[in-house]
Amino acid sequence: MNASAIAGALGRSGQRSGSVYKVGFPRTDLHVQLQGVTLRPGLALGSWAAFTPSRQSTLIMGDLCLLPQEVNPVMRRLRAGGYQITALHNHLLFEQPHVMFMHFMAQGDAVSLARTLRAALAQSATPLQPLAPAKPSSPPAWVSVVEGGLGRKGSWRGGVLAIGVPRKVAPRMEGAALPPSMGVAESMNFQEAGGGRVATTGDFVLTADEVNPVISALEQYQFTITAVHSHMLTEQPRLFYMHFWKVGSPRAVAPGLRAALQHVSAQ
Repeated sequence: MNASAIAGALGRSGQRSGSVYKVGFPRTDLHVQLQGVTLRPGLALGSWAAFTPSRQSTLIMGDLCLLPQEVNPVMRRLRAGGYQITALHNHLLFEQPHVMFMHFMAQGDAVSLARTLRAALAQSATPLQPLAPAKPSSPPAWVSVVEGGLGRKGSWRGGVLAIGVPRKVAPRMEGAALPPSMGVAESMNFQEAGGGRVATTGDFVLTADEVNPVISALEQYQFTITAVHSHMLTEQPRLFYMHFWKVGSPRAVAPGLRAALQHVSAQ
């Protein structure tokens, strides 16, 4: 799998993590608000595609952040290029403007897959030009408070703290194990929300027996559950994605997430 050829077809480079080459398309063109918070693209407005070798070809999986009017033009172009649409749904509640998320997968020649994806994204207003290098910045004090409360370290980029937690056993699809960076890790994102508060959203990746214990744990800490649904079609075991939202002090948001993780078979 030639990462530079994929980047050339997409018009944008990505990052390699093990066998996965992942490229992001943040919706920097959107100005979405929820509960008085202007969402940073890295918090909840990111489109991405992950490529990994699969038998004699390449597997691509990903998630596109789209306005409602963009959904079907993008879907038609993906389908014309041989992609499967595996889910279409919300991740948040009451955000303005409303955004939808389309999950997809395909197998084939990596460059052809990348060209189809770029052509599909061109049916939306998603910015496609190469990303400018992120300006380095020191994490604010609240980042260490959240990391300490969760007992997990994350990455700081674009004003967003991102923490990922892999599952103990990798799910499988098409006979192969899916690496965490293919969208199968617990994901928790945080940004400043003003007044000394932070906003957090993300999703827990759960087996059926984990869903309601995690809901109970989050509700005990006044989290809003914003969606429960699937992202894929043929994964084993079957997985459900639970999205959440909360605004509060840095010390208030971490305990609920840590409590929820106790009910997940996570590393």
